[in-house]
Amino acid sequence: MSIIKQLHWRYATKKFDVTKKLSVEKLDILKQAFNLTATSFGLQTIKMIVLENKDLRASLVAHSYHQKQVLEASHVLIICIQDNILEHDIIAYYNNIKSLRSTSETILKPYRESLVKTIEKMSVEERLQWSKNQAYIALGNLMTVCAIEGIDACPMEGFVNSKYDEILQLDKIGLKSILLLPVGYRAEDDMFSEFKKVRKSLEDTIIDM
Repeated sequence: MSIIKQLHWRYATKKFDVTKKLSVEKLDILKQAFNLTATSFGLQTIKMIVLENKDLRASLVAHSYHQKQVLEASHVLIICIQDNILEHDIIAYYNNIKSLRSTSETILKPYRESLVKTIEKMSVEERLQWSKNQAYIALGNLMTVCAIEGIDACPMEGFVNSKYDEILQLDKIGLKSILLLPVGYRAEDDMFSEFKKVRKSLEDTIIDM
């Protein structure tokens, strides 16, 4: 299956078929794709909530500017960031490297100490922005994987983060919601699926040197 063909096929789905659900296998692909997303230093200060519960989703529609995809999709993927990055996060990361790769402490120590110093120099706001940048990388990766797998999706920034955090009680687990990605399968009568994709020409977006 051509990747370019699938990227032409994908669009921001406006209406999902409420009778169709993603299989466990398809969901597992999305979960693994999220976990394999590249992040700065490999630190993974992002998490993803896979929300299926219809009652919860219904309560979130009003805080999503009444975008019905939140309720009609098979699932809603909520990309979140940690509300802070602390030294123990970095220590845990390097302990994981040591465990998986059997890397010596002599090699790891200077890298670990350097990263601790880098994070310590950041304000909390700078750490949050840094993590948000990683969230957008994950969103792009998920959208591409969805296209390849024939899964419809609709990336969303338009929602009231604080209300999502409150309803889902994200503060209790040290998270903040950043992006939404309702996923599922397009409804046959979603007229947007038939629209031609509007993009600039390659000459206007690519510079060969």
